[in-house]
Amino acid sequence: MWFFYTLIPCLLIDGVAILPAPQNLSVQSTNMKHVLTWSPVMVPGEIIYYFVEYQGEYESLYMSHVWIPSSWCSPTKGPECDITDDITATVPYNLRVRATQGSETSAWSTLKPPFNRNSTILTPPGMDVTKDGFHLVIKLEDLGSQFEFLVAYWRREPGAKEHVKVVRSRGIPVHLETMEPGAAYCVKVQTFVKAIGRHSPFSQAECVKVQGETLPLALALFGFVGFMLILVVVPLSIWKMGRLLRHSCCPVVVLPDTLKITNSPQKLISCRREEVEACATAMLSSEEPFRTWI
Repeated sequence: MWFFYTLIPCLLIDGVAILPAPQNLSVQSTNMKHVLTWSPVMVPGEIIYYFVEYQGEYESLYMSHVWIPSSWCSPTKGPECDITDDITATVPYNLRVRATQGSETSAWSTLKPPFNRNSTILTPPGMDVTKDGFHLVIKLEDLGSQFEFLVAYWRREPGAKEHVKVVRSRGIPVHLETMEPGAAYCVKVQTFVKAIGRHSPFSQAECVKVQGETLPLALALFGFVGFMLILVVVPLSIWKMGRLLRHSCCPVVVLPDTLKITNSPQKLISCRREEVEACATAMLSSEEPFRTWI
Protein backbone atom coordinates (compact mmCIF):
# COMPACT_ATOMS: atom_id res chain seq x y z
CA MET A 1 0.00 0.00 0.00
CA TRP A 2 2.84 2.43 0.79
CA PHE A 3 4.40 1.84 -2.64
CA PHE A 4 1.03 2.34 -4.33
CA TYR A 5 0.41 5.66 -2.58
CA THR A 6 3.85 6.99 -3.56
CA LEU A 7 3.07 6.48 -7.25
CA ILE A 8 -0.24 8.38 -7.43
CA PRO A 9 -0.14 12.20 -7.63
CA CYS A 10 -2.30 12.77 -4.61
CA LEU A 11 -3.49 10.92 -1.51
CA LEU A 12 -6.93 10.59 0.00
CA ILE A 13 -7.04 11.09 3.75
CA ASP A 14 -10.50 11.23 5.39
CA GLY A 15 -11.96 11.93 1.94
CA VAL A 16 -9.82 15.06 1.41
CA ALA A 17 -7.36 15.16 -1.49
CA ILE A 18 -3.86 16.11 -0.33
CA LEU A 19 -0.94 16.90 -2.68
CA PRO A 20 2.51 15.46 -2.08
CA ALA A 21 4.74 17.82 -0.15
CA PRO A 22 7.73 19.38 -1.98
CA GLN A 23 10.99 17.55 -1.39
CA ASN A 24 14.76 18.21 -1.46
CA LEU A 25 14.71 21.70 0.02
CA SER A 26 18.03 23.53 -0.13
CA VAL A 27 19.38 27.09 -0.20
CA GLN A 28 21.84 28.31 -2.81
CA SER A 29 23.57 31.39 -1.37
CA THR A 30 26.28 33.39 -3.16
CA ASN A 31 27.40 36.92 -2.31
CA MET A 32 24.47 37.42 0.08
CA LYS A 33 21.87 36.38 -2.50
CA HIS A 34 19.80 33.53 -1.05
CA VAL A 35 17.54 31.29 -3.15
CA LEU A 36 15.46 28.47 -1.68
CA THR A 37 14.88 25.60 -4.13
CA TRP A 38 12.90 22.33 -4.04
CA SER A 39 11.78 19.51 -6.29
CA PRO A 40 8.55 20.40 -8.11
CA VAL A 41 5.31 18.54 -7.38
CA MET A 42 4.16 16.91 -10.62
CA VAL A 43 0.43 16.68 -11.36
CA PRO A 44 -0.34 16.10 -15.06
CA GLY A 45 -2.36 18.89 -16.63
CA GLU A 46 -2.45 20.98 -13.47
CA ILE A 47 -0.66 24.21 -12.39
CA ILE A 48 0.87 23.93 -8.94
CA TYR A 49 1.42 26.95 -6.73
CA TYR A 50 3.81 27.06 -3.79
CA PHE A 51 3.79 29.06 -0.56
CA VAL A 52 7.01 29.83 1.32
CA GLU A 53 7.27 30.92 4.96
CA TYR A 54 10.17 31.72 7.26
CA GLN A 55 10.80 31.95 10.98
CA GLY A 56 13.81 33.74 12.43
CA GLU A 57 15.17 33.84 15.93
CA TYR A 58 12.93 36.77 16.90
CA GLU A 59 9.76 35.06 15.63
CA SER A 60 10.74 31.84 17.36
CA LEU A 61 11.63 33.30 20.77
CA TYR A 62 9.43 36.38 21.09
CA MET A 63 6.45 35.81 18.79
CA SER A 64 5.31 32.32 19.85
CA HIS A 65 6.90 30.54 16.88
CA VAL A 66 4.90 32.49 14.31
CA TRP A 67 5.65 31.83 10.63
CA ILE A 68 5.82 34.80 8.21
CA PRO A 69 4.99 34.46 4.49
CA SER A 70 7.87 35.27 2.18
CA SER A 71 7.55 38.72 0.61
CA TRP A 72 8.09 37.39 -2.92
CA CYS A 73 6.89 33.80 -2.91
CA SER A 74 3.43 33.52 -1.46
CA PRO A 75 2.39 32.26 -3.89
CA THR A 76 4.83 31.40 -6.68
CA LYS A 77 4.67 29.03 -9.65
CA GLY A 78 8.32 28.03 -9.97
CA PRO A 79 10.14 25.59 -7.66
CA GLU A 80 12.37 28.33 -6.20
CA CYS A 81 12.12 31.47 -4.10
CA ASP A 82 14.47 34.43 -3.65
CA ILE A 83 14.46 34.88 0.13
CA THR A 84 17.22 37.53 0.22
CA ASP A 85 14.90 40.28 1.49
CA ASP A 86 13.49 37.97 4.18
CA ILE A 87 16.88 37.11 5.71
CA THR A 88 17.78 40.31 7.57
CA ALA A 89 19.89 39.02 10.47
CA THR A 90 22.83 36.68 10.93
CA VAL A 91 20.84 34.05 12.86
CA PRO A 92 19.40 30.62 11.98
CA TYR A 93 16.21 30.81 9.90
CA ASN A 94 13.67 28.03 9.59
CA LEU A 95 12.18 27.80 6.10
CA ARG A 96 9.23 25.79 4.87
CA VAL A 97 7.24 25.33 1.66
CA ARG A 98 4.00 23.66 0.64
CA ALA A 99 2.15 23.06 -2.64
CA THR A 100 -1.43 23.96 -3.53
CA GLN A 101 -3.72 23.17 -6.45
CA GLY A 102 -7.23 24.50 -6.26
CA SER A 103 -8.63 23.34 -2.91
CA GLU A 104 -5.89 20.74 -2.48
CA THR A 105 -2.97 21.53 -0.22
CA SER A 106 0.14 19.57 0.64
CA ALA A 107 1.82 19.29 4.02
CA TRP A 108 4.64 21.64 4.86
CA SER A 109 8.21 20.61 4.08
CA THR A 110 10.83 22.22 6.33
CA LEU A 111 14.46 22.92 5.49
CA LYS A 112 16.92 20.89 7.55
CA PRO A 113 19.13 22.27 9.03
CA PRO A 114 18.03 25.92 9.36
CA PHE A 115 19.76 28.44 7.11
CA ASN A 116 22.20 31.10 8.36
CA ARG A 117 23.41 33.75 5.97
CA ASN A 118 26.96 33.58 7.28
CA SER A 119 27.28 30.38 5.23
CA THR A 120 26.97 32.33 1.98
CA ILE A 121 29.73 31.80 -0.56
CA LEU A 122 31.70 35.00 -1.17
CA THR A 123 33.46 35.51 -4.49
CA PRO A 124 35.66 38.38 -5.71
CA PRO A 125 33.79 41.02 -7.71
CA GLY A 126 34.25 41.48 -11.42
CA MET A 127 36.77 44.24 -12.08
CA ASP A 128 38.02 46.28 -14.99
CA VAL A 129 41.58 47.61 -14.66
CA THR A 130 42.50 50.40 -17.09
CA LYS A 131 44.90 53.29 -17.49
CA ASP A 132 43.84 56.85 -18.12
CA GLY A 133 47.02 58.52 -19.27
CA PHE A 134 49.34 57.89 -16.31
CA HIS A 135 46.49 57.11 -13.88
CA LEU A 136 45.74 53.56 -12.70
CA VAL A 137 41.94 53.17 -12.62
CA ILE A 138 39.71 50.31 -11.45
CA LYS A 139 35.98 49.76 -11.86
CA LEU A 140 34.28 47.11 -9.67
CA GLU A 141 31.08 45.13 -10.03
CA ASP A 142 28.14 46.42 -8.00
CA LEU A 143 27.23 43.62 -5.55
CA GLY A 144 25.05 45.66 -3.21
CA SER A 145 25.19 48.08 -0.31
CA GLN A 146 26.52 45.51 2.18
CA PHE A 147 29.78 45.05 0.33
CA GLU A 148 33.17 46.69 0.69
CA PHE A 149 36.17 45.84 -1.45
CA LEU A 150 39.80 45.59 -0.47
CA VAL A 151 41.90 46.52 -3.49
CA ALA A 152 45.59 45.58 -3.43
CA TYR A 153 47.91 47.11 -6.04
CA TRP A 154 51.66 47.23 -6.56
CA ARG A 155 54.36 48.03 -9.08
CA ARG A 156 55.46 44.85 -10.80
CA GLU A 157 59.11 44.59 -9.80
CA PRO A 158 61.13 42.57 -7.26
CA GLY A 159 60.52 43.66 -3.68
CA ALA A 160 57.70 46.05 -4.57
CA LYS A 161 55.47 47.18 -1.70
CA GLU A 162 51.81 46.19 -1.87
CA HIS A 163 49.29 48.94 -1.18
CA VAL A 164 45.71 48.27 0.00
CA LYS A 165 42.77 50.61 -0.52
CA VAL A 166 39.20 50.19 0.75
CA VAL A 167 36.68 50.94 -1.99
CA ARG A 168 32.99 51.45 -1.22
CA SER A 169 31.81 53.04 -4.45
CA ARG A 170 30.04 50.54 -6.69
CA GLY A 171 30.15 50.65 -10.48
CA ILE A 172 32.15 53.93 -10.48
CA PRO A 173 35.78 54.17 -11.73
CA VAL A 174 38.24 54.77 -8.88
CA HIS A 175 41.73 56.25 -9.23
CA LEU A 176 44.36 54.17 -7.42
CA GLU A 177 47.74 55.68 -8.26
CA THR A 178 49.71 57.80 -10.72
CA MET A 179 51.98 55.47 -12.64
CA GLU A 180 55.56 56.02 -13.78
CA PRO A 181 56.43 55.81 -17.50
CA GLY A 182 57.59 52.38 -18.62
CA ALA A 183 56.38 50.61 -15.45
CA ALA A 184 53.78 47.85 -15.06
CA TYR A 185 51.24 47.82 -12.21
CA CYS A 186 49.11 44.92 -10.96
CA VAL A 187 45.77 44.87 -9.10
CA LYS A 188 43.78 42.24 -7.20
CA VAL A 189 40.62 42.58 -5.13
CA GLN A 190 38.59 40.74 -2.50
CA THR A 191 35.08 41.18 -1.12
CA PHE A 192 34.34 42.01 2.52
CA VAL A 193 30.89 41.84 4.14
CA LYS A 194 30.83 43.51 7.54
CA ALA A 195 27.42 42.03 8.47
CA ILE A 196 28.87 38.52 8.60
CA GLY A 197 32.53 39.45 9.19
CA ARG A 198 33.90 37.48 6.26
CA HIS A 199 36.19 38.02 3.26
CA SER A 200 36.20 36.38 -0.13
CA PRO A 201 39.43 35.05 -1.65
CA PHE A 202 41.48 37.50 -3.69
CA SER A 203 40.86 37.61 -7.43
CA GLN A 204 43.50 36.85 -10.01
CA ALA A 205 45.87 39.78 -10.47
CA GLU A 206 45.44 41.95 -13.56
CA CYS A 207 48.34 44.08 -14.80
CA VAL A 208 48.64 47.11 -17.07
CA LYS A 209 51.74 48.89 -18.37
CA VAL A 210 52.43 52.49 -19.23
CA GLN A 211 54.49 53.09 -22.37
CA GLY A 212 57.94 54.58 -21.83
CA GLU A 213 58.71 57.91 -23.49
CA THR A 214 56.31 57.48 -26.41
CA LEU A 215 53.64 59.70 -24.99
CA PRO A 216 55.95 62.54 -23.81
CA LEU A 217 57.84 62.44 -27.14
CA ALA A 218 54.60 62.64 -29.09
CA LEU A 219 53.44 65.53 -26.92
CA ALA A 220 56.78 67.31 -27.43
CA LEU A 221 56.56 66.78 -31.19
CA PHE A 222 53.02 68.13 -31.36
CA GLY A 223 54.04 71.05 -29.19
CA PHE A 224 57.01 71.90 -31.46
CA VAL A 225 54.86 71.72 -34.60
CA GLY A 226 52.23 73.90 -32.97
CA PHE A 227 54.89 76.44 -31.91
CA MET A 228 56.31 76.62 -35.43
CA LEU A 229 52.87 77.11 -36.89
CA ILE A 230 52.20 79.94 -34.44
CA LEU A 231 55.62 81.46 -35.23
CA VAL A 232 54.85 81.54 -38.96
CA VAL A 233 51.13 82.12 -39.05
CA VAL A 234 50.88 84.91 -36.47
CA PRO A 235 53.40 87.34 -38.09
CA LEU A 236 51.98 86.59 -41.54
CA SER A 237 48.49 87.31 -40.27
CA ILE A 238 49.62 90.56 -38.64
CA TRP A 239 51.34 91.69 -41.88
CA LYS A 240 48.33 90.82 -43.97
CA MET A 241 46.00 92.59 -41.57
CA GLY A 242 48.24 95.67 -41.61
CA ARG A 243 48.10 95.82 -45.39
CA LEU A 244 44.34 95.52 -45.37
CA LEU A 245 44.00 98.28 -42.78
CA ARG A 246 46.41 100.58 -44.65
CA HIS A 247 44.56 100.03 -47.91
CA SER A 248 41.24 100.74 -46.21
CA CYS A 249 42.38 103.91 -44.40
CA CYS A 250 44.84 105.33 -46.98
CA PRO A 251 43.93 104.01 -50.43
CA VAL A 252 46.52 104.57 -53.23
CA VAL A 253 45.34 106.99 -55.98
CA VAL A 254 46.37 105.87 -59.46
CA LEU A 255 47.11 108.77 -61.87
CA PRO A 256 46.15 108.60 -65.55
CA ASP A 257 48.97 107.91 -67.97
CA THR A 258 48.76 111.48 -69.37
CA LEU A 259 49.60 112.92 -65.95
CA LYS A 260 52.41 110.59 -65.20
CA ILE A 261 55.98 111.99 -65.33
CA THR A 262 58.15 109.56 -67.16
CA ASN A 263 61.42 111.39 -66.60
CA SER A 264 62.97 112.54 -63.41
CA PRO A 265 62.28 116.13 -62.23
CA GLN A 266 65.97 117.09 -62.51
CA LYS A 267 66.08 115.98 -66.09
CA LEU A 268 62.93 117.92 -66.90
CA ILE A 269 64.45 121.07 -65.37
CA SER A 270 67.61 120.62 -67.44
CA CYS A 271 65.58 120.13 -70.61
CA ARG A 272 63.54 123.27 -70.00
CA ARG A 273 66.67 125.33 -69.29
CA GLU A 274 68.21 124.23 -72.58
CA GLU A 275 64.99 125.09 -74.43
CA VAL A 276 64.94 128.57 -72.87
CA GLU A 277 68.59 129.22 -73.81
CA ALA A 278 67.96 127.99 -77.38
CA CYS A 279 64.91 130.18 -77.65
CA ALA A 280 66.83 133.22 -76.42
CA THR A 281 69.64 132.61 -78.90
CA ALA A 282 67.17 132.33 -81.76
CA MET A 283 65.53 135.61 -80.79
CA LEU A 284 68.89 137.42 -80.62
CA SER A 285 69.80 136.08 -84.01
CA SER A 286 66.59 137.40 -85.51
CA GLU A 287 67.20 140.88 -84.06
CA GLU A 288 70.67 141.33 -85.61
CA PRO A 289 69.56 142.18 -89.24
CA PHE A 290 67.00 144.61 -87.97
CA ARG A 291 69.58 146.57 -86.02
CA THR A 292 71.88 146.62 -89.07
CA TRP A 293 69.15 147.98 -91.33
CA ILE A 294 68.39 150.82 -88.97
